This record gives sequence, C-alpha cells and structure tokens, in this order.
Amino acid sequence: MNADKTDFTQGSILKKLSLFMLPVLGALILQAAYGAVDLLVVGRFGSTAGLSAVSTGSQVLNLVTFVVTQLAMGVTVLIARYIGEKKPEQIGAVLGGAAVVFAILSAAIFVLLVGFARPISALMQAPAEALTLTTSYVRICGAGIFFIVAYNLMSAIFRGLGDSRSPLLFVLVACLVNVAGDLLLVAGLKMDAAGAAIATVAAQAVSVVLAVFILLKKQLPFTIKKSDFCFNVQCRKFLEVGLPLALQEFLTQLSFLALCAFVNRLGLAAYGVASKIVNFAMLIPSALMQSMASFVAQNVGAGDSKRAKKAMFTGIGIGLVFGCAVFALIMLKGDLLAGVFSTDAEVVANGFAYLKGFAPETIATAILFSMVGYFNGNNKTVWVMIQGLVQTLLVRLPVAYVMSIQPNASLTKIGLAAPISTLVGVALNIGFYSWLNRAEQHKQTIPE
Repeated sequence: MNADKTDFTQGSILKKLSLFMLPVLGALILQAAYGAVDLLVVGRFGSTAGLSAVSTGSQVLNLVTFVVTQLAMGVTVLIARYIGEKKPEQIGAVLGGAAVVFAILSAAIFVLLVGFARPISALMQAPAEALTLTTSYVRICGAGIFFIVAYNLMSAIFRGLGDSRSPLLFVLVACLVNVAGDLLLVAGLKMDAAGAAIATVAAQAVSVVLAVFILLKKQLPFTIKKSDFCFNVQCRKFLEVGLPLALQEFLTQLSFLALCAFVNRLGLAAYGVASKIVNFAMLIPSALMQSMASFVAQNVGAGDSKRAKKAMFTGIGIGLVFGCAVFALIMLKGDLLAGVFSTDAEVVANGFAYLKGFAPETIATAILFSMVGYFNGNNKTVWVMIQGLVQTLLVRLPVAYVMSIQPNASLTKIGLAAPISTLVGVALNIGFYSWLNRAEQHKQTIPE
C-alpha cells in the first residue's frame, strides 16, 4: 500500500481528495449501471412479469444495501481515524469486531428475506401476475445476502485504509460477472427473474473472494488475530458512528416510497424516468460525501482540525463546479435525457417537467453532502441523522404533498420539494458548524 497516496494528512488537499474521489465515483457509476443491466437483459430476453419482478425486488435489495453501506461507514471512519492517530494496532480489532457484527446482521436479513419473501413482495405492491417471480427474486437474493453484505463491508474497509481503487476493481469484476450470468441464465437458459437474482449473488460472491484475496496480499500496517473476532470495544465505537446513518437511510428510503404515492396521479412513469436521471446526477455529491468522511477522519485523528475544515471547503468547491454543469445540462437538455429512458412523448415531457423543479438540487447538494461528509468524519453522525430526518420528514415530504394537492399541481412544483429541503439542510448544517467552531474556540480559551 503506497503510504503517500493513502496519507491524507499532508500534501495538496485538492489533488489528494480528487484522486481518492474519482475511483469512488467510478464505483458508484458501475453500481448504478449494475442494476440497469438486470432490467435490460430481463426486459429483452425475459417476460413482462419478470421485468416487474426484478424492478420491484431490486427496490428491496437496494433498501438493504443502502442501509448496510451507511452502517459500514462507521468502520470506514474508525479505521481512517486510527490511521490518522498513528494507532494502526487498533485496526485488527475493528475488522474482527465488524466481521462478527455484520455476520449476525447477514443472518438476520437472511431469515427476513428468505422466510418472508412473499409478504415483503406483496407489501412492495408487486403486480399480481408478477408476485411469484418477485418472491423468487427476493428469496434468492436473501439466500446470498452474506456475499452482498460482505462486499459492502470489504469496500468500507478499503476506503478506511485510504484505498478507493480496490473497491472500484471489485465492482468492475462484479459487473462483468453479472453481465455474463444474465446472458447465460436469462438469455440462454430462460430462467427469467430467478436467473437475474442468481447472477447478482454470484457476481457479489466473486467480488468478495477477490476482496479477501487482495486484503491478504496487501502490506497492511496492522495484524489481525483470532482473538479479534469477537464483540469488543471497537464494535461499540463503529456502531456509534454507523447506526445513526443506517437509521436515517432506512427512514429516508421508506419516505421515498411515500413520495411515489404523491406523484402517482400526475405521472408515476414520468417520475420513474426522472428518478433514474436524478440517481446519476447525485453520483458526484455522493462520491464527495463518502470520500470526505475518510479524508476528514484521518486529519481529525492526526489532530489537524484546520486541514479537515479546508478539505470540506475544497469539497464544496469541487461539488459546485460539477453541480452547476449538471444543472445547466438538466435545464437545457432534460428532455433529451428523459428520452433515453422512454420513447413515450408524454412521459418524456412530464419527466422533464419534474427535472426542471429538481434541477437546483444539483447545486444545493454539492454544499450539503460535503458538509455531511465532514460531520461523518468528525463522528457527528447523530447530528447527520437528525438533520437528514428533519429535511426528509418535516420538509420534503410535506412540501411534496402540499404541492401535489394544489388545483394547478405539476411535477415541476413537486420537484421543487427536493432543493427546498436541501437548502433547509444547508442552513441547519451551517448553524451546527458555527456552533462547533464556537465550542472549539471556547475550549481553547479555558486554561488547563
């Protein structure tokens, strides 16, 4: 492991943050494409019911994956903190404790998804003709959940070590295996949605084996002992960071399902198309947020809070450059972007209408996500959870609902709910940042 590349406590902040962020962004793009492959192959070679099953089942899988990813953020932050503190001997216990906690979590999710696949599919409002196939998809993915959870944990470990390139390799291999699996099982053997589920699990399994192999081959600054694999003090530490983020993510994802109900009568298909574009638009801020957490945690661990703050402002600058470019693209060519996902003129027009309202979000999120990444790296995840829930539950959902019941309701007005809630989040985070600075200055003026 090149120590200079993974040491964020010295050197150019812009260069090091950018070089760390680019592979994170690449991995997120591949993950977004990963899900699209299943839909494309099943849509081309499977049945209509199979397409619906993959679409509905993947929502369940995404919910689990997003929550696990946020929980694993605690592992990333803690590892980066120990590297910054020059205490690498603590990392073995972090990895051992994480392996135990995430194994138990995998077992719980396994029981839930395999044992209750049909009720979950019905709860997700899978169409009657696709209920059996959706159940099969959820059950197969549930059976392979250990690999899906392990993949996300391994990626979190590597990012904590300052290595964002290896996770990019893992997801690239997973994508290639998934494509090959889809073509063999869905196109070749006509296994429909079940084939797509098996391909997904197989792809994650291969990537986990590769991740373990690379981790063992690395020149690590620590050792892992058999005694590390237990509930230890490090478990509490990374759960204190990760649990608030996981809870926020879980409630936020549920709230987005409610948002679908609000836009139903105005064009659910158009909202679905717009959501695909929104997901890609949010990749850069998301990559910034994940990168910022590792970068800041190292510097906080090294006792350099000034450099950590500079990193946050550098991230905001990077985000604003890309955010303004994406804003212009959506406002000027949003109809062409929507046309990539649908040939229906009405769906394209309505999708563009939603994007016009949403567009300012690309700029506001550049500020918000960099600040959130800073607070994550600073172990202020309870605050991150609070401000996130305030935004979603007290601002975005109520505003979207109010906009949807107006006599002149439109998808553009509903789309405005996103930037409005984000601006509230920015204001809250600026206030919290100022309060933290005052508290820090006050602490420094108190004599020992």
